[in-house]
Amino acid sequence: MGIKTHRKDLKFTPDASRVVTRFFNNGDIRTKQLILKILEFSEDKVAEELQNTLHEFKGRHRNLKKIFKRHCSNYKDLINQIAIDYEQLTENQKMLIGAYSTLEYSIESAALFNPSMIEDLDQSFLKKGEKRVIISFRATGEGHLSSIVFRKGILDQKNNLHISKVRNHIDLPEVGNKMSYNKERFVEKMQEINIPQNYISEIMDPLPDHFEYYALKEAVKKLLDGNNLESAKKLALHEMTWLVDSYYDLKFNELSDITERVIFPNSPAESRGIEDARFVRFTDDEGSDTIYATYTAYNGHTIIPKLLSTSNFIDFRIMPLHGNAAQNKNFALFPRKIKGKYAMLARIDGYNNYVVFSDRITLWNDPIKIQEPKFAWDLTQIGNCGSPIYTDEGWLILTHGVGPMRRYCIGASLLDLEDPTRVIGRLKEPLISPSKEEREGYVPNVVYSCGGIIHNEDLIIPYAVSDYSSSYATVNLKSLMDKLKTSLDNDAETQDHSSKANRANK
Repeated sequence: MGIKTHRKDLKFTPDASRVVTRFFNNGDIRTKQLILKILEFSEDKVAEELQNTLHEFKGRHRNLKKIFKRHCSNYKDLINQIAIDYEQLTENQKMLIGAYSTLEYSIESAALFNPSMIEDLDQSFLKKGEKRVIISFRATGEGHLSSIVFRKGILDQKNNLHISKVRNHIDLPEVGNKMSYNKERFVEKMQEINIPQNYISEIMDPLPDHFEYYALKEAVKKLLDGNNLESAKKLALHEMTWLVDSYYDLKFNELSDITERVIFPNSPAESRGIEDARFVRFTDDEGSDTIYATYTAYNGHTIIPKLLSTSNFIDFRIMPLHGNAAQNKNFALFPRKIKGKYAMLARIDGYNNYVVFSDRITLWNDPIKIQEPKFAWDLTQIGNCGSPIYTDEGWLILTHGVGPMRRYCIGASLLDLEDPTRVIGRLKEPLISPSKEEREGYVPNVVYSCGGIIHNEDLIIPYAVSDYSSSYATVNLKSLMDKLKTSLDNDAETQDHSSKANRANK
């Protein structure tokens, strides 16, 4: 007999009215023609057209004038190329050029899915039995470009979720690049993404052991500016550039609401999207909490697993993960260290579940396989659905499995607290399968989660519906744990992976 799952009526659907501004580059030739035509306008005509634009888009964005000026500045070199002194342009001319170089992008126009739920760091002013939560989503717009957005709400005593008001404006953060790099680690990451060694050596050998961001950018630029570069070398140089740009910091306006903040692709490594962030509230050995999220950066042909950290959802640090286990997708950090080491779930081969241990939160080597596809509903592949959840009886992990007709379901497993390479429970049947009402969407027959929590003796599972919208469900924790503890038709699996772990930890 299966576990009873209670689906809730609350639905999260994409909202096409949530838009951000983006730089619009129409090509050098057209842009030169556009600029020359704008400069033929009288001062009054420039002011009139600028005011018309500002009035039409009033209330949709903050600081439009600042945005227009920034976008115009991207054409500074181009403007100087046509024998026009950029510094001599009036403020209104710059802003009007910037207005023509700006577009609106609807971040949720296609989908709002793959949610992850964590406890808010702020649990003040709540009634007994309530919990304040933050939910992240993968928001997808035109061109299937993905970003991270947030909602905030309160789970009540009956685990009904009350969502706070979603604000109208969308805020993009200020972006800052990391300035200094460890050469040895950077070279290792270049090798992991298969940049040829001869190209690595040509750039990196002259640099010091700790090099500056602009030193690498300048060295690469000099080679790219050269003539007759072979295509393989040009690709390698571009990959070096987007790798160094993969390290960056974000800072949002402190006065903005969390529902107004979007983490949009900010580096070349993410140019085609930020996918499936798995958030976790991590507690260190001293009892301090940090919010981490693992996600997949995609540039159209290469993926890089990355780590995000924040303590306030205002300031974020972004870093790529390193090591021979930092491959593929599905990374999910454990919420605390185990025997003095960080621990991570991973699916490095796209097929099986692994656990990895590390002394450094960004370096992951020597993965240990703990689960393989086993049942009819997960026979194509198995992976995690978010970070492990601590219980007194073991690490509870939500899993996803892919079966016939590429049907995604959500299951559950239990790992040993002291040795999470030991699987001590695994459901034979899924917790959540796509219902008749949930089968239709951008990708049919899919339910998927990026992480849940425990509250009021229930497991809370936010989940996506066919890669279009999201909802959530609850499962009685005691019933689930009883089922997991009596599910052990996996002794061979447990013993095999336990012996591997013991060898690895010696």
